[in-house]
Amino acid sequence: MRLRALLDTDALGLRLLGGEDELDRTVRGVMTTDLRDPSRYLAGGELVLTGLAWRRDASDTEPFVRILASAGVAALAAGEAELGDIPDDIVEACARHRLPLFAVNESVAFATITEHVVRQVSGERAGDLAAVVDRHRRLMTSGPAGGGPDVVLDLLGTDLDLRAWVLSPAGRAIAGSTAGGTTLPGAVCARLAGEHLAASRTGRRGPYRVSVEGVTYSLFPIRTSGRGAGAASRDLRETVLSDWVLAVEADAGDWPEERLDLLQGVTQLIAVERDRRDAARTVRRRLAQEVLELVQTGAAPAEIAARLRVAAPVLLPGLGTAPHWQVVVARVEWDGGDIDGGPVAQSLLEEILVDPSLSFRTDSGAGGPLSSGPEPSDRIAVAHTGDEAIALVPLPAVSAEHDGSETGLLADALLESVRDPLSAGLDGDGRLTLGVSAAVHSAEGLRGALEEARHARRVAAARPGRVCAAGHQELASHVLLLPFVPDDVRRAFTARLLDPLREYDQRHRAELIPTLEAFLDCDGSWTRCAARLHLHVNTLRYRVGRIEQLTSRDLSRLEDKLDFFLALRMS
Repeated sequence: MRLRALLDTDALGLRLLGGEDELDRTVRGVMTTDLRDPSRYLAGGELVLTGLAWRRDASDTEPFVRILASAGVAALAAGEAELGDIPDDIVEACARHRLPLFAVNESVAFATITEHVVRQVSGERAGDLAAVVDRHRRLMTSGPAGGGPDVVLDLLGTDLDLRAWVLSPAGRAIAGSTAGGTTLPGAVCARLAGEHLAASRTGRRGPYRVSVEGVTYSLFPIRTSGRGAGAASRDLRETVLSDWVLAVEADAGDWPEERLDLLQGVTQLIAVERDRRDAARTVRRRLAQEVLELVQTGAAPAEIAARLRVAAPVLLPGLGTAPHWQVVVARVEWDGGDIDGGPVAQSLLEEILVDPSLSFRTDSGAGGPLSSGPEPSDRIAVAHTGDEAIALVPLPAVSAEHDGSETGLLADALLESVRDPLSAGLDGDGRLTLGVSAAVHSAEGLRGALEEARHARRVAAARPGRVCAAGHQELASHVLLLPFVPDDVRRAFTARLLDPLREYDQRHRAELIPTLEAFLDCDGSWTRCAARLHLHVNTLRYRVGRIEQLTSRDLSRLEDKLDFFLALRMS
């Protein structure tokens, strides 16, 4: 806003004492101070309000006014409540430094002026930003993205003091404002993504307000236009697990309609970028689909190898040798089975596999993301068939084939950072299960890797929880057999062994089940188990004796230990 506009507002009680030629200066903010040297708090363009408490005599005036002029403030407004009329030395000093000077009537509070200036400046900034957003949207729709969503998020930070981030449904930070160099911690991203998914599932309208660690965020759903064609007739479950969300560090509950409309415009602009990124994945998805069809139809290894040679430079450009490959299988199953889960699983798997927190094992055994080649989102090819999504993950050829050490994705870390938000999105009527194969070094091994990943997924499906994963390492264990045990046999077996303990725990709060789990996990060691449970050994012996009495089993016998172990795994 202009200084001239302040004089036109009678309610502010301002009287011009000097600087009439400078009234077209722009006011960018307001600051109240009685410090002798407020320079550290000035950025330029402020209307400075002062009660003149810094002035002991006329000698203090020149240094104070010089500091304001050097900082580039727009004007000085001095209150008349303390000294009555503004002293002549202040008027003269402001005239020498060409600094406009206002007198503030003693009946007007500085807070009134501050509120008026902030409201006017914010409104004008919002209007300017809306024009920028509209222009940026047209550019992104008709041609090059010109920086993507980060540019608009930076404008939100610089022009409206709003810090904002774009999050995937898995809690990955896709873009964010760089103002102040602030990043959003991974745990906060996961919490916000989970709150968004939970709110969307219940049909609430955005924006959603969430408080995390004492900070309020407003969440704006981002509805993509490409996949949204005909979305009104689609089941919510087909889109909720793939839509992005804009998280703004502010409470939008009392925002005016103009600002809410501006943020909705930002989400529409980001949706255009999402559609653009989805279109860029088309080639990788088609490559994965072609390889999958060749493998499943029993094509000759030479034909599969030829297709892999085409895929390698697309997924890992510049790689001198053909990579190793790993297969990840995902399945989304909804209660009732009335929705095709394949596209949802495909979208989720693409997000999960580009999560920067994913753990990989290299030939040296050290964890960390694979660093060679393009960005992670450009080296994952995911196809889908029916309710199943299948990812072809390239791994740079390392010396593992010579030293026998493991390479690739670790199943136990695959879902570590995304389990909570995805569980919120699936809560009530859905499950996500994943299986991870070992790395293979040739086309001949790809069919076996696919079957291995599918078997691992079945192992994961036998576990409790909305989101589960299993790796190829577990297929050499007894747990491989568990998914193939009939449900009625499983229920009867676990009930016979564990129901007496559960009933006793409910009546007496004896914690026999946790004690049994800890005892088996400690390989029957009394001292280690007592230390883990913070119990005296005699108390532990009493609990184990009660377990044996209730179940007519002997925990010193290997057979009984194994039965209890399997019952706990199947329960």
